[in-house]
Amino acid sequence: MSSPSDAFYEIAVLGGGSFGTALAVILAECRRRVLLWVRRPQQAEEINQRHRNSAYLEGFDLPAELRAVCDLELAVRRSRVILLVVPSQSFRTVARQVGDLIGGDQILIHGTKGLELNTFKRMSQILREETCARKIGVLSGPNLARELMAGHPAGALLASTYDEVAEAVLPLFAGSRLRVYSGRDVVGTELAGAFKNILAIAAGAADGLSLGDNAKALLLTRGLSEMARFGVAMGGELLTFGGLAGIGDLMATCASPLSRNHQVGERLARGEKLPQILGNLKQVAEGVPTAKAVYQKALQLGLELPIVRAVHGLLYEEWSMGRAVEFLMALPTGNELAALRYR
Repeated sequence: MSSPSDAFYEIAVLGGGSFGTALAVILAECRRRVLLWVRRPQQAEEINQRHRNSAYLEGFDLPAELRAVCDLELAVRRSRVILLVVPSQSFRTVARQVGDLIGGDQILIHGTKGLELNTFKRMSQILREETCARKIGVLSGPNLARELMAGHPAGALLASTYDEVAEAVLPLFAGSRLRVYSGRDVVGTELAGAFKNILAIAAGAADGLSLGDNAKALLLTRGLSEMARFGVAMGGELLTFGGLAGIGDLMATCASPLSRNHQVGERLARGEKLPQILGNLKQVAEGVPTAKAVYQKALQLGLELPIVRAVHGLLYEEWSMGRAVEFLMALPTGNELAALRYR
C-alpha cells in the first residue's frame, strides 16, 4: 500500500469527530480514495494502527483502508474534494489554514451545522472569505453518527449553486447507506442545520420534563414554523425547510437521545447546570452558541421567535423550566400559517 504522502485522493475529510469519521468510513467502505485529517498524532495512530476512534466513536471498528494524517497540507493538496467537518466556533481558523493550501479548481464543501458568533456568518460565507475556492457546498441532513456507523440507512442534502459540486460529490456516495440528494439553496440548508439544534435543546427539555408526545409535537411544529420564518427572512427558500435539511434533520435530532443538543435540554430539565453539562460532553453541542447567535440576529431583524427566546432564557438568563413553559403557553394563538407569509 502506498503511503499518504505519495498518493492522490478523491476526497479529504477534515475533522476526526464522530460525524467526520463516520463520513470517512462510509467513503472508505465504498472503496473511495479518502484521507481523514485529525489534529492529534495519538488519534491518527489509533485510527491507522488499531482501527478505532475511541474518543468519539467508542465501540466501533474502522475499516483498515481508512488512513488518518495530521498533516493538513498533505490532505488538502492531494485531494480533489475537501470536506470540512469541524465545530463552528473553530471553523474560521481551520478555513484560513485551508485557504493557504487549496487551489481554485478544487471543490470545497462542509458539514458543520452552526453559525459564527458575533458575525452571524454561515460556514459557506467563511469559506468564501478565507479561501480562493468558489465551487463551495454544504452537506446536511438527519445524520446521527452512531447510526451511520451501525450501518443504518440515512439521507442527506448537498446544496451548492455550482453543478460541478454535485457532479463530483454525489458519485462518491453512490451505492452507500447514505443517500445524498442535490439542491441549490445553500442559505436555507445551512440555516436549517443550525436552527434545528436550538429546537433539539427544547425537545430534550420537554422529554426531561416528561411533557408527553402531544406537547413535543406542538413544540416541534411551532419550532419548524420559526425555523422557516427565520430562514426565509435570511434569504432561504421555504421548501428547503420541508426537506431533509429541515424537517428531516429536525425529526432525527429532536427524537434521538444520541443527539448532544437533545442531551443538553434533557439534563437541564433534570436540574443540572449548563457548565457541568458542557464539561461532560465529549463533543460540541452546536445549539448552545447557535441559540445566542440566532436570538441576537432575530432581535436585529425584528422577528418574534418564542421558542428561540425560551431556549436563550434557559441557557443564558437563568430561566427556570417552569418559567420557559409558562412563557410559551401564555403566547396568543391565531392563524397557524400567517407568520410564514408565503404565497
